[in-house]
Amino acid sequence: MKPLRILSLACCALVILPMQSNFAGEGLFSLNRIFSGGDDASCIENCCDDENCVDGNCLLDGCTDSYKSDKLFGFIRPTSAEFSDFISPMSNPVYFEDPRNLSEIHFFYLNQQIPGGAFGGTLNVLAAQIRVSLTENLSLVASKDGFITSSNPLINDGWADVQAGLKYNIIQDADTGNLLSAGFAYMMPVGSNQSLQGSNGDGEFHLYVSGGKRIGDNGHYLTSTGFRLPANAALGSKMWYWSQHVDYKVTKKFYLLTELNWFSWFQGGNNGALPTIEGGDLINLGSNDVAGNNIFTAAFGGKMRVSGLSEVGIAYEIPLSSRNDLLENRLTVDYNLRF
Repeated sequence: MKPLRILSLACCALVILPMQSNFAGEGLFSLNRIFSGGDDASCIENCCDDENCVDGNCLLDGCTDSYKSDKLFGFIRPTSAEFSDFISPMSNPVYFEDPRNLSEIHFFYLNQQIPGGAFGGTLNVLAAQIRVSLTENLSLVASKDGFITSSNPLINDGWADVQAGLKYNIIQDADTGNLLSAGFAYMMPVGSNQSLQGSNGDGEFHLYVSGGKRIGDNGHYLTSTGFRLPANAALGSKMWYWSQHVDYKVTKKFYLLTELNWFSWFQGGNNGALPTIEGGDLINLGSNDVAGNNIFTAAFGGKMRVSGLSEVGIAYEIPLSSRNDLLENRLTVDYNLRF
């Protein structure tokens, strides 16, 4: 497990360190260069005649996508500004995948209260997802890692499993604001057993489709649906999820958002320790009596564009269904650092 963790940290360092000297300037990966206001030197006057413009708004802030030929390490493509009016979802963070082709490090922190029926306590997760745009349509997505701390008697501190895969953009029409992507990922069971990770035998597969649509001048809709399929059905439960996101741009930089999630288990494992209870989006308990169980949750929050294409957000999530398993409520704070 340690070599994988060291490799992950090294990859993060390789991505972040070249940015540091250019972060506020005009270097190759400067956020000023990637995306800034209409008065910046990187913007082109009268760009609304450019083919990359969105709804005649000059990519919202007057900048064109002229930087897109610059590549980090010669193969990582910068995030396109064609869908710069969209923001990323916040709830169901491991599986609700943004349909856009992004190059980013997505930092997030979760504080989750666990119901008394599952022995109560608090679950905390600190993680950093990595997305790398390889071509105009193909991207590498590492959507699960991080460290878990918990005061629940069943969950101790430890590392999360690692999940990575590929996503392909089937439709990306900036003029109409339509997006459609499909992807797959494999979760490696390399996490800490004491934090209820690393116990799914041969790992888990994730197959999904995600889409998006611009609504009017200020609204956006995102959705993602997929399956979690453990390689060893005896050690993990099979789940189908469907997540939806709606946001509204209140000001040039601030968005309000709401999200709905449906988690439906259609086959359980052989674990009888907590029958009828599953772990939601973070943990797969492999419980033996969860087939037919459904959980609905809702999240409410906001996001703000802080610099260029990067954004910071906060959301609060609660269960809507009578069944809540490990989720009493959850606070999520995130930061999408885009290149």
